[in-house]
Amino acid sequence: MKNFGYAELTWHSEMKRKIHFPFAFLSLFRNFAVMKQCMIFAAGLGTRLRPLTDTMPKALVPVGGQPLLRHVILKLKEAGFDRIVINVHHFAEQIINYLSANQNFGIDIRISNESDGLLETGGGIKKAQPMFSTEAPILIHNVDILSNVDLAAFYDYATRLSGDATLLVSPRVTKRYLLFDDDMRLKGWMNIETGEVRSPFPWVHEANSSLFTLHSSLNRFAFSGIHVFHPAFFEAMYQEPERFPVMDFYLKNASCHNIFGFLKEDLQLMDVGKLDTLDQAEQFIKSLL
Repeated sequence: MKNFGYAELTWHSEMKRKIHFPFAFLSLFRNFAVMKQCMIFAAGLGTRLRPLTDTMPKALVPVGGQPLLRHVILKLKEAGFDRIVINVHHFAEQIINYLSANQNFGIDIRISNESDGLLETGGGIKKAQPMFSTEAPILIHNVDILSNVDLAAFYDYATRLSGDATLLVSPRVTKRYLLFDDDMRLKGWMNIETGEVRSPFPWVHEANSSLFTLHSSLNRFAFSGIHVFHPAFFEAMYQEPERFPVMDFYLKNASCHNIFGFLKEDLQLMDVGKLDTLDQAEQFIKSLL
């Protein structure tokens, strides 16, 4: 089903329960927003992009003649985001100098410096907390992700949902899936290749113990690397160590916090993580124009 001027919010594909909101209607909410803030994960070593990343950070690897970071920042700026926090580690000064040379693209960009040591995704969010407003949710976006996601519509939806976190997912085929109930509440994670299951709910482990068969109330979707985190959720992070993955944090807290999925069935996404994907990424960007 194609959308022409509508945001389609799908809870579960088999149930055919879809809510349509005109984008013009969604824009009314944007006018009342105090601000829109985002974090870009750009601290990674980019080992799969070597030898390019032997001399530059992954964020500055060019795709279509422009660094990955530029593509993501401009997409966020177009979506109305006015504060962006970027974590840096590998060749951190190159990223800082690049942003300075481009006058921070005319928006409020703040650097969370992890030069002393990588903190992983959860630790990176936790360290950056003082740089965020407590008044607005935080969109989290990997620097090496290119997609057709309407970031403004997704952010607006997650803001109205008022969950602790909202994860953008799709029916994409992969080895690792997030597990949701019919209300799109996060219940667990599974690796269909190894059979590993992670969940705070014992019945989820039991449901997947035989031939990886899902419980009738569970649905599996692939994570996109794009999610919205509510500042109130920082309180649950205080007990976490300095360094930890955010997905482990979400799974740990799925039984006591409201962590939702947002299903985008027509998701087009490219993870620019390997050298052989760079040419494909250039064509992908052109296809989105």
